[in-house]
Amino acid sequence: MCTSILQIAKDGSHILARTMDWYALYVQPLFVPRGFQWQSVFDNHWHTNRYALIGGGGAHHNEIDVSDGVNEMGLSVQKLTFANGSQLVEKPTPGQVHLAPYEFSFYLLANFASVADIEAHLDEIQLMSGAYAVNNIGDSELHFAVVDRTGRTVVIEPTHFPMRIRENPLGVVTNSKDFELQLERLGQYVNYTDDFEAGTVPLNEPHVTTGRFSGKPVPSGSFTPGGRFVRAAYYKERTDLPADENEGIISAWHLLDSVAVPKSHRYRPTYSVYRAATCSESLTYYFQPYNRLDVVQLKLTPEMLTWTEPKFYKVSNQLSVTPLN
Repeated sequence: MCTSILQIAKDGSHILARTMDWYALYVQPLFVPRGFQWQSVFDNHWHTNRYALIGGGGAHHNEIDVSDGVNEMGLSVQKLTFANGSQLVEKPTPGQVHLAPYEFSFYLLANFASVADIEAHLDEIQLMSGAYAVNNIGDSELHFAVVDRTGRTVVIEPTHFPMRIRENPLGVVTNSKDFELQLERLGQYVNYTDDFEAGTVPLNEPHVTTGRFSGKPVPSGSFTPGGRFVRAAYYKERTDLPADENEGIISAWHLLDSVAVPKSHRYRPTYSVYRAATCSESLTYYFQPYNRLDVVQLKLTPEMLTWTEPKFYKVSNQLSVTPLN
C-alpha cells in the first residue's frame, strides 16, 4: 500500500512524492549509470540502459529493483501496489519486451525521456505472469505513477495489453483498481472545475477543484486505499501553492503526514517504511526512512553521468537530532 502526490511549484518544479507502505525497509538511495546491462528475471534477456538515474531500490539477481526515481531527462516514475487490478500476460509474444511487473519502473527510467516517449513504445512491452517465467517472479500486482518536465502526469495500469496510459491531472494515486470510482467518491468532498469534468485540464494546472468546500464533509482518517486517496487529494487541493522546490518538498512532506501509516503490527502488517520525492528539474531524490526525522538528498550531477558502475547509498534508519546543549 502506498500513496503518491504530485506538487507543481510556482517556478515550474515538479515534485513527485510518495509513501512506501510495506512490511520492512528494503530500499536505499541508489545511482545507476548509462549503459548498465542487466537481465530480466522473467526470461534472462539482457537489457542496456539508455539513461542514468537515481532513486530508491536495491540489487536484485542480475538487475536492480527500483521502486521510485528520476532519470537524467527529468522523467520521474513510482511503482505502487495495484491489488486485484492487474491482468498480466501469460504467454510471451515474439518481438515484444517481456518483463516481470516489478521491473517496469526500472525499465521506464532506463529507457525513456518523457511520457510521450513512453506512449510511443508502450505497445512493445508486456508485463508477465509467472506461467512461462524462467525464474520465480512471484505474483506482484503494480501500477505506475509518472511525470515528466512538461508537467504531463499519468498512471500506467496493466489492466489489458497494450497497456493503457491514464491522464491524471489530479496528481494523486493510491492502490485501488478503479480510478474512476475513486474520483467519483472524491466528488463528495470537493467541487471539480469544468475543465476537469470535461477532461481538458491544461498541463501544469496545480488545482482541479474550485476551492469551494463549504457544505462538503471532511474526509475520514481511514488508511484504506480509498480513504488515503480522498484525504491526499482533499488536502492537496486546499494547500497553498509552493513557490519553489524547497517549499514543494516541505508541502509534500506535510501532505504525506496525512496518509503515512504508523507502525502498528498488532493491527496491520504494513506501515510507511519510507517516504521519498523526486524533482524533475533539479534531478534530485529525497529520502526519509521511518525512524529518521530528517531527510537525505541525492542529486544526479553532471560528474555522475561519467560513472560506469552503480552505487548504493547506505542510509541509517535511526533517529537523528541536532542537540542544542
